[in-house]
Amino acid sequence: MDKALPKEFYLGKPAEIARNLLGQKLVYGADGVRISGYILETEAYDGEEDGACHARNGRTPRNAPLYGEPGLSYIYFTYGMHWLTNVVVRSAGEPAGVLFRAVLPIEGLSLIKERRGKQPRKLWCNGPAKLSQAFGLTGEQNGLAFYDPASPLRIERGTKVPESMVKTGPRVGVNYAPEPWLSMPWRFWVEENVLLARS
Repeated sequence: MDKALPKEFYLGKPAEIARNLLGQKLVYGADGVRISGYILETEAYDGEEDGACHARNGRTPRNAPLYGEPGLSYIYFTYGMHWLTNVVVRSAGEPAGVLFRAVLPIEGLSLIKERRGKQPRKLWCNGPAKLSQAFGLTGEQNGLAFYDPASPLRIERGTKVPESMVKTGPRVGVNYAPEPWLSMPWRFWVEENVLLARS
């Protein structure tokens, strides 16, 4: 078992952490099956002042995990059908998180294929709801510690992504947010073939 990234990894600025998560391994192990994938795409959300963040209207029962300890999972239900997986960042009481938008699956492929139906492999985990479904992540895993080696849900050290390979742009699906938050370039991604070449 590879070592999980330490809790300190999640103490910085959300945008910096979102970028540094590229190339790391998202891991979930349950019922004797380990599923993992290199993180390809992330989005940062930064506090109550961020007009796109779930904390923009203050603390609620739904977003309470965002106010918790850094390195914990924040998995919420949206559109009445999808689970989205995030990691809490900054310090406790400072609501911020990073959404996992896409991964390159490398372990547990048969189970992922079963869960994703007849979708081709390139579409297994190329969206936040898709990757949660592929990994089997729901509200039951909300609040787990990504940094705990004993946790079934972890982020382990993967491969370094050079700055020249990182792309940035506005976050997706936040049309409700006012400027400058609507256009904030806090989405980070790397092309799948880059990680394949480096892994």
